Amino acid sequence: MATEKEHTKLIANNKKAFHDYFIEEQYECGIVLVGTEVKAMRMGKCSIKESWVRIENGELWIMGMNISPYEKGNIFNVDPLRVRKLLMHRSEIVKLDNKVSRDGYTLVPLDVYFSKGRAKVRIGLAKGKKLYDKRETIAKKDRAREAARDFKVNIRQ
Repeated sequence: MATEKEHTKLIANNKKAFHDYFIEEQYECGIVLVGTEVKAMRMGKCSIKESWVRIENGELWIMGMNISPYEKGNIFNVDPLRVRKLLMHRSEIVKLDNKVSRDGYTLVPLDVYFSKGRAKVRIGLAKGKKLYDKRETIAKKDRAREAARDFKVNIRQ
């Protein structure tokens, strides 16, 4: 029996989101694509580094997601930076809208992947980090890296 990992193919991820935000919860959304965008995504031509998610009229929209035009698409290619709709259950959207509007959270795309042939976006409910939080995170990573290095050296001796 195949596992979930075997059915997913990562297209793009947003490492900067984990650096700039505390990710409280993660949600999986479908994405509405048109024309040759699917073929371009299968070739890995997608970037979500500068993108964000907005809730308007009870619907989720991803802004600033760049899907480069498909090379062989000629007239069927669409605007690479167009606004794309995300698919999610209405009850989850209402819950997210309440948290974003009241508690000061923001929605950030974390990664884009194919799951069982369907394009998916994982979004995170995030709270912004202050500069000292970012420094603390970097210091923790450095300490963990040094500890791993010391452990590796001790094993070889």
